[in-house]
Amino acid sequence: MEAEEVEGGFEPSVLGTREYWDAVYERELQAFQEFGDSGEIWFGEESMTRLIRWMEKCNIPLDASVLDIGTGNGIFLVELAKLGYSDITGIDYCPLAIQLSGRIIEKEGFSNIIKLQVEDFLHPSTELSGFHVCIDKGTFDAISLNPDGAPEKKQQYVQSLCRALHDQGFFLITSCNWTKKELLEEFGEGFEMVEELPTPTFTFAGRSGNSVTALVFQKK
Repeated sequence: MEAEEVEGGFEPSVLGTREYWDAVYERELQAFQEFGDSGEIWFGEESMTRLIRWMEKCNIPLDASVLDIGTGNGIFLVELAKLGYSDITGIDYCPLAIQLSGRIIEKEGFSNIIKLQVEDFLHPSTELSGFHVCIDKGTFDAISLNPDGAPEKKQQYVQSLCRALHDQGFFLITSCNWTKKELLEEFGEGFEMVEELPTPTFTFAGRSGNSVTALVFQKK
């Protein structure tokens, strides 16, 4: 299901509701229990590879603290752990998502490395702070589609991000709803864009564009 673009943003959608994601992870947890299926990788494996390549290129230390905002099934955390990252935390406001990611992480043998928490990033606990890198693959998109006060929730997200990130920390965001220009407007206060990561392009009616935007910001 895709959100319909309207002037000034996107039409509110069930994709922005907790009920929708609770139902999604209830199905994915059941599929994992019955068939060992880990579920969907949001934006595909390429999105994970893109972020990991950037972290490796920039020599992000293996002991840097990394927060995955809206971790879902936790597959990205597993990939980081395989590379040797040792201070990794995943949060999600869906308890079933944390339950699923916990079982996948246990199966992969990284329960002693990866930390998981049920957290609403818009109302984070006080200990959710001091991270060197924060990752978002689709969570800001979902918040933007919430039918109940999306503009205020986006502001809350930016405020929470400021509290979660260490000074000069990096924020890596992947979005299918927002363009580079729009993301710069959303995160322009308190953050500076340092790089746009390459994403797949498409051509339609003689015009080219990107279906996904991936940016790296640094906290000022």
